[in-house]
Amino acid sequence: MTGKIQIHQVDAFTLERFTGNPAGVVLQADGLTDTQMLAIARELNNADTAFISASEGSEHDVRARFFTPRTEAGFVGHATVAAHHVLSALPNAPRRLRQKSRAGTVDIEIRGEGEQHKIAIRQNPPPLGRELNDRERLAVLDALALATDDLDTRCPLRIAGASSTRLLIGVRSVEALNHLKPDMVRLTTLSAQVGAAGYFVFALAPGNEDHLTEARMFCPALGIAEDPVSGNAHGLLGVYLVQNGLLSHDRHRAAFRGVQGRWLHRPGRVEVELEMTGGAVSAVWIIGQAVSVFQTEMTL
Repeated sequence: MTGKIQIHQVDAFTLERFTGNPAGVVLQADGLTDTQMLAIARELNNADTAFISASEGSEHDVRARFFTPRTEAGFVGHATVAAHHVLSALPNAPRRLRQKSRAGTVDIEIRGEGEQHKIAIRQNPPPLGRELNDRERLAVLDALALATDDLDTRCPLRIAGASSTRLLIGVRSVEALNHLKPDMVRLTTLSAQVGAAGYFVFALAPGNEDHLTEARMFCPALGIAEDPVSGNAHGLLGVYLVQNGLLSHDRHRAAFRGVQGRWLHRPGRVEVELEMTGGAVSAVWIIGQAVSVFQTEMTL
């Protein structure tokens, strides 16, 4: 492709610049080749960059592709929030639309007005996989510098997700999150052995009126030592909490807020809503705000 493209830098899951999870957003990406998209993502050097193109048919309104500096990803939550923060500012922007990506199609809603608006992403409920065996559990704990006594006994170590899996690890307190010392080399090796591309370590804070959980996430196998704020992982966590009886609901709906990123000085928050049918989760909404950092044009 030759011509001009718009490039935006956006911080997702926050309203304060230089916090939350940064993402690149590239508009008018229809004519870009895979090589060009990867090169742009590498140049921007965010964990993820979203490339937005026009729809290919009536079943969706916009197409998105996601690239890390190393490879393409099927779907990225925070980059989707960032992209629709940019798109919602365009003239006559719709309040509801469908986004197609390599991982499938999701529904997007713009909720609220002005700078306080929120981007809500509706997804099918992610699957919960197997629990780790004792040998795997001890190896993971050792690689994180956790002791068995640090674990929340209500929370089995369990793999969650389909195309991008995470190991969910519940600890007794936020204090345990402070003391994590992840061995990135060992965690990378263990990702291949246990089948989890990342490790989402969370603590419940039921007495906190602002949020229910605080978390940290490590994905060295994906080239991300510590992820600031993950929307996808919080969606996985919502389904996990319901199945383990740790999130109250009325059999129709459940909701919670999670915070992440404090240890990277990039705090952010994710809201999760769970639609339920017959007491089982039937859809997951990942909800976040965003703030623009800068925008520019590039001529190719």
